[in-house]
Amino acid sequence: MKVDIYRRPEPQNKFSYLIVPAGQPIPEEATNTDWQARQQGVDVDESAQHLHPYEIDNPRAQLDEKGYAMTSVYHQVTGNAP
Repeated sequence: MKVDIYRRPEPQNKFSYLIVPAGQPIPEEATNTDWQARQQGVDVDESAQHLHPYEIDNPRAQLDEKGYAMTSVYHQVTGNAP
C-alpha cells in the first residue's frame, strides 16, 4: 500500500510517525500543527504486525478503524527514520 508519512517531535528527542493512504488528508481528529510531511507515496506492508522503522503497531487495523495509523507512545522513535 502506498502511504504518506508525517512526523512530529516528542519530548526527549523522540518522534512519532503518522501514515495515511497516499493522497488522503490527515483525518480531522489527528490534525495537529506539529505534523510535518516526511515522504509521499511510500510503499509499506500494511499487513505487518509492526511497521519498522516508524514503530507503528498493527497498521492495517489502525487504517481500517481510523483512516490513519501512528506510533504508540510506548514506541516513540529516537533519532530519524527515513
